[in-house]
Amino acid sequence: MNAPYPAHAPLPEALAEALAARFGERFSRGEAVRAHHGKDESAHPPAPPDAVVFPESTAEVAEVVRACRAHHVPVIAFGAGTSLEGHVLAVRGGVCVDLSRMNRVLAIRAADLDATVEAGVTRKQLNQALHDTGLFFPIDPGADATLGGMAATRASGTNAVRYGTMRENVLNARVVLADGSIVKTGTRAKKSAAGYDLTRLFIGSEGTLGIMTEITVRLYPVPEAISSAVCVFPSMDVAVDTVIQTIQLGVPVARIELLDRLAIAAINRYSKTSLREGPTLFFEFHGSPAAVAEQAQAVQELASGHGGLDFEWATRPEDRSRLWQARHDAYYACLGLRPGARSLTTDVCVPISRLADCIGETAADIAQSGLLAPLVGHVGDGNFHLVLLVDPADPAEMAHAHAFAGRLAARALRMEGTCTGEHGIGIGKQGFLAAEHGAAIEVMRAIKRAIDPENLFNPGKVLPEP
Repeated sequence: MNAPYPAHAPLPEALAEALAARFGERFSRGEAVRAHHGKDESAHPPAPPDAVVFPESTAEVAEVVRACRAHHVPVIAFGAGTSLEGHVLAVRGGVCVDLSRMNRVLAIRAADLDATVEAGVTRKQLNQALHDTGLFFPIDPGADATLGGMAATRASGTNAVRYGTMRENVLNARVVLADGSIVKTGTRAKKSAAGYDLTRLFIGSEGTLGIMTEITVRLYPVPEAISSAVCVFPSMDVAVDTVIQTIQLGVPVARIELLDRLAIAAINRYSKTSLREGPTLFFEFHGSPAAVAEQAQAVQELASGHGGLDFEWATRPEDRSRLWQARHDAYYACLGLRPGARSLTTDVCVPISRLADCIGETAADIAQSGLLAPLVGHVGDGNFHLVLLVDPADPAEMAHAHAFAGRLAARALRMEGTCTGEHGIGIGKQGFLAAEHGAAIEVMRAIKRAIDPENLFNPGKVLPEP
């Protein structure tokens, strides 16, 4: 199936020769390498770049950018390829900059609770490096994504209800700009009133404003005690009501995950678990032993009052790991419900008071649409996801799924939420950006023009064509 993207000029041979001479085997135009870098986990048709470069330093990234700019060739940054809205697809061709070889943990400062890493370091790699420090990095989107990719997409995940998202946990970044210059966006101070907040400008920019090559992130003490629990409910409504009351009562729960009956059935098949198949909440509590016990007791009482069943505790590390690994495998488990299908995965986020309404209307829409669409969500902050299992080769089915995703985004906006809580815009949700931001989208375009006047960084993403 040919990608429905605009035709683009071929890679200039002068640029290819220059990059090949400079980077040797770290420059590739091979079909397999290009194909790997022209797809992500989304259902969008692949779009391979014209070439791939594997730099090993910020200076080398800047060299690639300067060379591409001289030939007016697009540049697409690539981390682990786990994005869900087509962020890394080379829809206008160009050179892909794969940052996976920039994978050094540059500094761990336990006294200051921060660390500086290169963009290719993954979250698991960082936490392994922190193993003997008593600290950890909490942002956990499920996939073992790179920290640079997580920053670029403003990732969050299961721990966001307590620890926030990448927006709150990146102190500064080193960024290569479109002219090849290198800037640092801030200091390691925990707060600053000095000038514009450039760090937040690049967090979530999806590679359209610059390439982050180093980031400094916040760290947290490993909790003295951790306890996880799973509880099944008679309906989605009462499960969501339990979440809302937990948050409104101020219980400092670390994670609250919601999975519907279909998602639990998929997990049981994929992970060989034996969870009761019904709407289910996964909880985790962090703190002192006494605090954890108090939090858990409060939530268990709330859950019981809403008909919660099989409240099962996991306090041993191996039991907790097994429980949360099953949750993290939910995406691949759901794919197994329809072998050969791809996932058109979409997410929204709404104020917690509107969560029940949004999920209820969405469940009714799923039933009416006939789509196979398991629901999972980081519902502690009002965010949930749907895994729409589709056949990308069936235009009618794809149109049906996209129409559903459009109704979901419109529903979230009507409830004063956002069209995407964590997946980002990429190419998949550009149509909703203007509806969400109104006239502010022109401010975004002005920023893009000022920083990247030739539109070389990841063109065709985030901002819809004017």
